[in-house]
Formats: sequence, structure tokens, C-alpha cells
Amino acid sequence: MSPGKTGRGVAILGAGMIAEVHRRAAILAGAEVVGVLASSSERSRAVAEAWGTAAYSDLDEVLADERADVVHICTPNATHAPFAEAALRAGKHVVCEKPLGIDLQEAERMAAAAAESGAVATVPFVYRYHPIVREIRDRRIAGEFGPFNLLHGSYLQDWMLDPDASSWRVDPELGGTSRAFADIGSHWCDLVQWVSGEDFADVLAQLSIAVPTRPAGSARSFAGPAAGGERAEVRTEDSAVLLLRTSTGVLGTATISQVAAGRKNRLWFELDGALGSAVFDQENPETAWLGGTEVNRTLVRDLGTGSPEQQRLSALPAGHAQGYAQCFEAFVADTYAAIDGGDPVGLPTFSDGLRSARIVDAVLRSARNGSWTKV
Repeated sequence: MSPGKTGRGVAILGAGMIAEVHRRAAILAGAEVVGVLASSSERSRAVAEAWGTAAYSDLDEVLADERADVVHICTPNATHAPFAEAALRAGKHVVCEKPLGIDLQEAERMAAAAAESGAVATVPFVYRYHPIVREIRDRRIAGEFGPFNLLHGSYLQDWMLDPDASSWRVDPELGGTSRAFADIGSHWCDLVQWVSGEDFADVLAQLSIAVPTRPAGSARSFAGPAAGGERAEVRTEDSAVLLLRTSTGVLGTATISQVAAGRKNRLWFELDGALGSAVFDQENPETAWLGGTEVNRTLVRDLGTGSPEQQRLSALPAGHAQGYAQCFEAFVADTYAAIDGGDPVGLPTFSDGLRSARIVDAVLRSARNGSWTKV
């Protein structure tokens, strides 16, 4: 068993930007990263040296490593299903980047494998872990906003605006048939459903491709401009616009784009209820706007204030900003707490990943048939 503070050993599959985020969160949660498997032997050795850990030669070596009781999967989408299913069969707990698979069938298979294994299997829908998000949710549960009349918002980025920007995510064989919506729209839907308590049951969607060709063959997750060379037809969407209807009949709208100039990671939502409204902006995560018919308020995150979950996740006093990294760290710590028998509030599991995959599938079907489509 690993000599980490918790006695937990972690194997990381993948070595890109998000793998480094997983590694840091695992270490801060008291685990030891016992090995890494990257896209090639050379890459595995280079990253292992930088991280001060072992390099795996292949997946079989990962699964045979008795020191690793948790496998973090941070690889391209097409590998999620085979890697996660193999790890679960080997008795490992799994943290798998979303989407669970490149289509609904893979996600269903993965969720079933997790349920059958009895292992903890989680998906990093980490925006749930902003303390202010927890505060809005707890106020909703307490009835502060009343029944909802409308749910709306957007998730906007600009990293694909340059026609020479590309990534493995553009290729449906590696990233899946949906890109922008599966990648970031899934986060918006998960967050709004979890905070509001509403489930999206029907969708009417339209997709668009702003850049018809991009550089071919990019293996990086977030590749910058790469002028020249062979170009390939883009078959995955840059933007998506959705009308939504929940199972209780509440209407919603969402705008998703990876070609919105100046928007880096703007996940924004507004929940409009009969008694009040709430607004959250992920790029300004320390505050929430609370709307009323006579008085509007700005809620500020702080230590020792608000709901128990806001207090649990607030690590710094007001004015000392917490952000995405702290959300990810709290998510990983809660995953490990669940492995130890705990039941953390709001921990996103493979069942949440499956619900997300069902929405992605409905969005794609609606965009093809041009009509309202059941999730």
C-alpha cells in the first residue's frame, strides 16, 4: 500500500493540463501518485521524472499495481470507456473525466460497470464545489426563491475562435460526435439541474460550425494557432443553442460556444423563481446576485457564514479569492472520503455522468430532427 498520508495510492492516465490538476488535487488530499501512463513510453518517462513518480509501460501494468487503489482517467474521450471498465474490473476506484464515453451506449455500459463493481466512480463536475453555488442550492432547498419560472444562462469560451486552433477534441473518432456541448454544455446542464433541483426532460437544439476546416492531426487538448499544413473538415459543433423543458414544465435556455471572443470560461446561470432570483458567474465566483421585487442583494462568500456547505468549502476569508483549483481539490477530497465510507453532499458520480450523456444524445438527436426531443 502507498505510504501517502491517507495510505492511498493513485495512478494517473494522461499527462496533459487536466492530468496535472488531478495530480495536485490528489497530493493535497493526502494521496501518493504512484505512477503515470501517458500517450507514449517516452512521454510517460518524461512526465514521471518531472512528477517524481514511476512511469507505466501500459494499462496492464497500471491494473496490476497493488499500490494504486484509485485510477484517475485524464485521457482523450475515446479511451474513457475501455480504461474505466478495465480499472473497475480490476477492483480499482475510478475518477474519470467527462464525458463518460463518446456516445450514450458507452456511458450506459460504464455506469453499469460502476454499479456492479461496488467501487466509487466519480466524474469531475467540479463547478458544484464553488461555495457560493452551495449557498444558492441550500437557499433553494429552504424555499427562498419559490417555484421556478425560468432557468437560463450560457457557457462561453474563445479558445477555438482562431481558424488555426485545433485539438483532438475536434475529431469525432477521439472526442465524440459532440464537441462544444459535450465538453462545456454538459457542465452547465449538470450545474443548473443540481442547484435548481429540476431535471431537463425535453430539448430543442441547434448546432453550428463557425470554422469549416482546422489543422489536422493535433494531439493536444488545448492547441494554439498552428498555421500551415494539412487541414481537415470540422464535423463537431463550435456552438449550440438550446430550448429546454424540465419534468415539472419549467422552461430554460442555454447558449454554448467555444468561439465567443473574449470569453475565457464564462459559465453563467440565472434561476428565476416566484419569490426571487439567483445569478452565478463562474468567472466571478466569490459572489452571487440575489434578485427581489423591491431589493436586490450581492451575496459574498466568507468564512463562518451562510449554509453549512458554504462554510465547509470556504477555506479563505472574503477578499482572498477561491476558484476552480479549490473546487477540484474539494471534489477529489470528497471522492476519497466516499472511498473511506463517507457520503459527501453533491459528489458527482457515474450516474451523473450518464444523465449528462443522455442530454448530449438528446441534443444531437434534436439538432438532426429539428424538433423537441425527449431526454
